[in-house]
Amino acid sequence: MSLPIDWIRPGAGGIEVAGGAAFVDPSLPRPLAIVTHGHADHARSGHGRVIATHETLAIMEARYGPTAGWAVAYGETVEIGDVRVTLYPAGHVLGSAQVLLERGGERVIVTGDFKRAADPTCPPFVPVACDVLITEATFGLPVFRHPPAAGEVAKVMERLAEAPERSVLIGAYALGKAQRVICHLREAGYDRPVYLHGAMEKLCALYEAHGVKLGELRSATGAEAEEMAGHVVVAPPSALRDRWTRRLPDPVLAMASGWLQVRQRVRQNNIDLPLVISDHADWAELTQTIREVAPSEVWVTHGSEAGLLRWCELNQIRARALHMLGRTDEGEA
Repeated sequence: MSLPIDWIRPGAGGIEVAGGAAFVDPSLPRPLAIVTHGHADHARSGHGRVIATHETLAIMEARYGPTAGWAVAYGETVEIGDVRVTLYPAGHVLGSAQVLLERGGERVIVTGDFKRAADPTCPPFVPVACDVLITEATFGLPVFRHPPAAGEVAKVMERLAEAPERSVLIGAYALGKAQRVICHLREAGYDRPVYLHGAMEKLCALYEAHGVKLGELRSATGAEAEEMAGHVVVAPPSALRDRWTRRLPDPVLAMASGWLQVRQRVRQNNIDLPLVISDHADWAELTQTIREVAPSEVWVTHGSEAGLLRWCELNQIRARALHMLGRTDEGEA
């Protein structure tokens, strides 16, 4: 298949721009990297210089140490040779950005990971017209239709009311998911302290420093069991199967993930309370986005490529799978 644009090339080390002048989300150290967001399968250490939002650079510094950053605000355009680079909100996590690349009148959007569901922790996704759309497809099958987060959080409130002598332990990834779940709880009227596993504390503090209000947070480390009765505790998903949980008062095991729409995943993880809350676009959001930005071609970086490619074929849109190395479909979903 001939490509309409020849100055963008997918490779093992990321999306190569203008013959290696820069790379988008490279998995290998590069002299100049454009990083869409702070999750580890997109933001790696060792780059010479990183173009990203101020928030993403702060996340990278918190995770990897000092980073030579070129901070770019949403809507701001910078130039790399004859390529214009503009960042737009992706709605995935704090600081997440889509990358618009322009050269000679041709426009390419790299979405990074994105979603269109409401999220109080980051600006909403902005559809941007382009000639080539390079998109994820983590949930690129028609079966994936994520429910509103408010309904999922209501389950937590109901469980707390039913059993105030217990805690609800929510497994959520430390960057993005944990803070979003806490904010949705606050929106639902939960005004009690939220207890945090130690692994969550640094990034929750970073979110607070960037204006995301999480309410009263307390460390679960050293807290007495009776103190946490009737409260929400947030921890990494791995902690749900750890001895660490023994300090909690008969916890209800919950987890927040788009994958929990699949019942087998709930059983595999021994989850009492599945919360179908995802930070990735579901099938409806993926197809809506393609319709809105109206590209002449779609490239799929990772996920359920076959389903989205078939949809594009049925809608007379050229499409190809890139099979990018180093991208994960399950981790922060």
